[in-house]
Amino acid sequence: MTTTRGSTPVVAFKGAVKDYGAVRAVDGLDLEFRAGERVALLGRNGAGKSTSIALMLGLDEPTAGTVELFGGPPRDAVEGGRVGAMLQDFKPVSRITVGELIGFVGSAYPAPLPVAEVLELAGIAHLGGRRVEKLSGGQIQRVCFAVALSGDPDLLVLDEPTAALDVQARQEFWRSMRALTDRGKTVLFSTHYLEEADRNADRIVMIDRGRLIADGGSAEIKRTVGSGLVTFDAVFGTLPEGVAALPGVRTAEVRDDRVVLRTTDPDATTIALVGLLTPTGLEVTQAGLEEAFLTLTSEASDAFGASRASETSGSPASGPAVATATPAEKGFTR
Repeated sequence: MTTTRGSTPVVAFKGAVKDYGAVRAVDGLDLEFRAGERVALLGRNGAGKSTSIALMLGLDEPTAGTVELFGGPPRDAVEGGRVGAMLQDFKPVSRITVGELIGFVGSAYPAPLPVAEVLELAGIAHLGGRRVEKLSGGQIQRVCFAVALSGDPDLLVLDEPTAALDVQARQEFWRSMRALTDRGKTVLFSTHYLEEADRNADRIVMIDRGRLIADGGSAEIKRTVGSGLVTFDAVFGTLPEGVAALPGVRTAEVRDDRVVLRTTDPDATTIALVGLLTPTGLEVTQAGLEEAFLTLTSEASDAFGASRASETSGSPASGPAVATATPAEKGFTR
C-alpha cells in the first residue's frame, strides 16, 4: 500500500510534558513529522527519547500538552493498524516458526501484508520455516522488524533497530527503510550509532533533558555548530593556555590525550595556533555529526544549569548566547 501525503501531520507533539514525580522527562516538546520522512531521534541516555516514544505509541499519557497521530489520539492509530513498533524489550514466542509468528501478528491488523512479502522486506525470507527459539540475536532483531511491518503500517517507530546486526545486515536494513519511505511510509528511529543517522536519516531531531535542541538535516546541523575540528597532541594531558581564545574557536577540550578545538574557521584557528605554540600531531578535519551532537548536548546542559541557577536565585541567567539560544534562533528548526 502506498501512503498518500497529506496536510495532517503523521505525528504532532504540541507542548507535550511528561512528569514522573519530581522528574520531568519531556519538557514542552513541539514537533511534527510528515509522511515519507525518515527521522533519527538522537539524545543521551536519559534525554527523554524513550518517554517520547511511549507518548507517541499511546503507552503513556502526557502530563500537559498533547500528542497526536494522524490528527487523533495515538491509541486510535495503533488500534487501527496504522503504527508498527520495534522496541528493545521484544520477546518472541517460542515453539513456532518465524512465518507462523508473522502470520499470527498480522491477523490482528485490518489489512496486513502477506507473510511472504513481510519476510522479503525484512530480508529474512530464508528464515520463514525456522523456529524462533533457534535464532541468533541478530536474526531475532530482524524478526522483530518483520513483526513491526506485518500490519502494513503508515508509521514505523524503531528503537535501536540495528543493535546486534552485523555490517551486511545493517546495510540490508537501511535499504528496506529507504524503500518504505519511498512508498510514503514515515520511519522514526532512535539510535546511538550516529554514523547511521548521518547516512540514512533525511531529518535529525536531537533532544536533551526532554527539550528539543536541534531539528534539521545532518548537513544543516553540522554547519550550524561549526565547520571543522583542529586537533593536536595534548602535552601532559592539559589544555594549553590561550587556545580557547583563538579565532573561530567555539569549544576547547582534552579528549584521549588530544586537544580538540571545534571551530567555525579552521584556517584562521590553525594559523593562530601555530603562532601561539608548536603543536605536534596537528590535524584539521570536517566536523561530523558526533561532534555536532557533543557540542549541542553540552550547550544544552550549560543552558539548563544556568536556567536552574536563575530559578534558584531569582535573577536572570547569564551565559553564552549559543548555549541559551532556541533551535529556531540557531537556524535549524523546521
